[in-house]
Parts: sequence; C-alpha cells; structure tokens
Amino acid sequence: MIAGMDPHLLPYAERQAPRYTSYPSAPHFSADVDGALYQSWLGAIPENAALSLYLHIPYCKQLCWYCGCNTYLTRGRDIPDFVTTLMTEIDLVASAVGSHNVSEIHWGGGTPNILSPREFLRLQHHIAFWFDLAPALSHSIELDPRHVTRALVATYAQAGVNRASLGLQDLNPHVQMAMGRVQPYAQVVEAVAMLREAGMHDLSFDLMYGLPQQTDHDIASTIRLATDLAPNRIALFGYAHAPWLKRRQRMIDTDALPNAAARFEQAELARAILRDLGYESIGLDHFAKPDDALAKAVRARTLHRNFQGYVPSNAGALIGFGPSAISRLTAGYTQNIPAVRTWQRIVESGRLPIMRGHTQSADDTRREAIIEALMCDLAVDLASFGGQAAFPEAMKALAPLAQDGLVEINGDVVRVPPNMRPFCRLVASAFDAYANSETQHSEAI
Repeated sequence: MIAGMDPHLLPYAERQAPRYTSYPSAPHFSADVDGALYQSWLGAIPENAALSLYLHIPYCKQLCWYCGCNTYLTRGRDIPDFVTTLMTEIDLVASAVGSHNVSEIHWGGGTPNILSPREFLRLQHHIAFWFDLAPALSHSIELDPRHVTRALVATYAQAGVNRASLGLQDLNPHVQMAMGRVQPYAQVVEAVAMLREAGMHDLSFDLMYGLPQQTDHDIASTIRLATDLAPNRIALFGYAHAPWLKRRQRMIDTDALPNAAARFEQAELARAILRDLGYESIGLDHFAKPDDALAKAVRARTLHRNFQGYVPSNAGALIGFGPSAISRLTAGYTQNIPAVRTWQRIVESGRLPIMRGHTQSADDTRREAIIEALMCDLAVDLASFGGQAAFPEAMKALAPLAQDGLVEINGDVVRVPPNMRPFCRLVASAFDAYANSETQHSEAI
C-alpha cells in the first residue's frame, strides 16, 4: 500500500519543469541556427566519431488525443513521396558529414510501422549505402501494436532490428476510450508473440500515468498485464496535458484528469509494483531488468539522456532525419521544419531543412553535463565544474528544496534521495540558466 503524498510536497508537484532530453530545452532554440550552419557543423564531426541516426516518421493512421508528438494523419498515399524525400535528406547529410561508423539507428514517430516492408527496406538500404553500420549496431524501432504484421516483423528481422518499443500507455478499456486510443490487450499479446518468434527478444513498453479517468487500480492492472509479457524495459511517462501546444488534447476532459497529488501516488504505486517484480529504477522514469543494458549502464555510471530518452552509451553525434527531427552535435542542436510539405520543398531544393537550433556556449555545455548527471545518476559533484561558488543562483534555488528534503547538499555533492526521485527535474532546473523564461512545460510529476 502506497502512502499519500506528504502535503508539503504538493506545491512542488504542481510546478512545471522541462523533461531535459536536451539543454537548453527545445523551446529555447532560435532561428539563428540555419541549414548553412548545420552543414558546417556536420563537416566538423571527427572522422572517428560514431553516429546515432534517428528517423522521424510523422504519420499515423489515427491521431491519439493524448499524444504530444509531431504527427499527421494519413491514409497512406503520402508515404512513398515522403520516403523519397527522406532519402534525399540522407543524401544531403551524408554528403556533408562523409563516411562514418553508425553505432545506433532509431525509428520513431508517429508510427514507424506505417511504412510498408518495401518502404522500410528502401530507407534501410539507403542508410547502409552511405554509412558503415557497426557489427554490434543498436537498431530499434517504435511500434504501434495495432499495426504489427508478420510481413513487417520479418522485414525488421531481415534489416537487423534488435529492439522494439511498443506503445501500450494503459490497458483498461475505459481509460483507452477517454484518451482516444482503443487498443485491446489481445493485439498487444499477438504483436509480442510475432516479434519474439522472429528473434526480437529485447522489448520495451511505454506506459503512462496521469491519464483521464485513470485510477490506482487501473495503473496496477496495466502493469501486471504488461509485465506478464516480460519486457526487458518499461518507460513510465506522466501524461503531459499541453493543449496550448497540441490541439488534439482539447478532446480530453480536463475534469477527468488526476490532480498533482493523485499523479504522484500513481507514479509511486507503479514504481513499487515494478520494483517488486524485479525491475530496477533507471533515472527519472525508466525501469529495466538487471541484465538489461540500461541497468548495466547505471551501475557503470555511463547512462546518458537524449531525445530518445535514456540510452546506455553516448554516440559522437546524434543526427535526426524527417520533419521536426532534432540533431545534437558537439557545436549545438538543430531542429528540422515540422510541416511535412515545407520540409519536402526545402529538401527537394537541395537544402538542409533546419528551422531553428542552438549554438552551445561553454556555460551551456557545463550546465548540460550537470543536469544530465542529475537526471541519470540523481547526483552530481560540482567540484568538477567549479564548485558551489560557480553556481550561486542554483544554490539559492536549491535551499528551500533541501529544507523540504527533496535534495541533499554535502559540500559540492548535490544528491536527490531515492524516495525523491520524482522531483529530480525540479532539482535539475535549479541549474537551468533559461528556467525563468515564460515558456510553459509539463507538470514536474
């Protein structure tokens, strides 16, 4: 049984904070970074740097109300032209960056399994033409279980995909109706069986709390059904209600959403159940079996965080392809134009489709490392960054959190206690030089 939230923590749970998959967060990117600058950054990537490639497939057959991703509805007619343009973007980037070893490929969306086997292989072969794929390539794909077929699974196995992430969110019919995504459990079971029969045993499930009409009982039921299928990893996300960014979320009944205290209790209940089932906590919101690469990275203190969430290693550069995709290079961040038609027009004119980005300063790089350490390891030793004296504004912001037990400060070591893990975004935000802007973010819990 999980105790209710301590009342003195409620004001912290109601505060907003970035998810820190980048620093600074994407709302602080600017149009000062364009395609020409990105091209120069690509050309400066060291020859021995391994690349991580991300392909954003923005299309879905149905737009789920809860989703905050950059996605578009399609009946399928758009896909062949989209794939051709994506191949052209790969040409442009590869020409700028040169031949490199690729250690990771990740397909995200949207719904990557909206691609037919032929379209998927066109893209895969094009990547293999331009880049050297590592023998131990980490090759993952996000899947909608409702659209997994044997032909697709056979294609993924042929292409060397070795990890699949399935979006489950919640497995209770009344919650699925309230969030606009009806997905019978039987479809999930069938999708998992097909993947495993094809030899793809590394599976991750995405689950959510804070959804409309969702109760503690719903959380517990979803977790037990999901873990009956023995995934290696589980990502447990808090639903981010941001209708000012995503109009589709206006379909969700705000009055049916749990409040901050209820969200906290749902998250803590989920953590307790997953811990009892043998999953180890990874950073803020991931869980993994002890033999999984993420759990091993935690023990080795090599865990990293980027736009794909938590990852066990850090590639030399992360290059994103497709509308709205974000890239991370040593010099800074870039983001592609999100509108598909505009993205296509720019790419087909022979230009890199950059909408905005951010050039990293020395101070950005320092604060980014501190925030990543807090998000991954729940602790950071400021001695490596100039000590407490280098961050007077952060120490001032941390003082009330320390008084209320959300953070411990021992000399230059800043540590989030394990039982305060849900608040690590707030602790990290003390080091965010952009945190006092008017940008809206999701709730901290």
